[in-house]
Amino acid sequence: RHGYRHYKSNPEVCKSCPFLSKCTRSKNHRKVVTRHVWEDSKDWVRQNRLSKAGKKLYKKRKETIERSFADAKQLHGFRYCRLRGLRNVMEQALMTAAVQNMKKIALHLAKQG
Repeated sequence: RHGYRHYKSNPEVCKSCPFLSKCTRSKNHRKVVTRHVWEDSKDWVRQNRLSKAGKKLYKKRKETIERSFADAKQLHGFRYCRLRGLRNVMEQALMTAAVQNMKKIALHLAKQG
């Protein structure tokens, strides 16, 4: 399929392997491994996220990114789109983001002065 790489083993080499029964049940003695083209990048991101620094950073996600989506959903009617059509939905999303940004600016200015 598009976006996947298929790696196939050589049946001649696998035939004499002592781990053949653990590796594959294929009658033609061939192991096929399918990986997405982005799998290496996903592995790197997963490894980074599970590191000490990644865990510390990931905890802040709920305070920043997820909170923004929750506010949009609860406070600004983003649970259901009021409009129909891609252009109208995009307009609603942009207006919601603009309102959230204005609220952030107002809070920041209130803290300063």
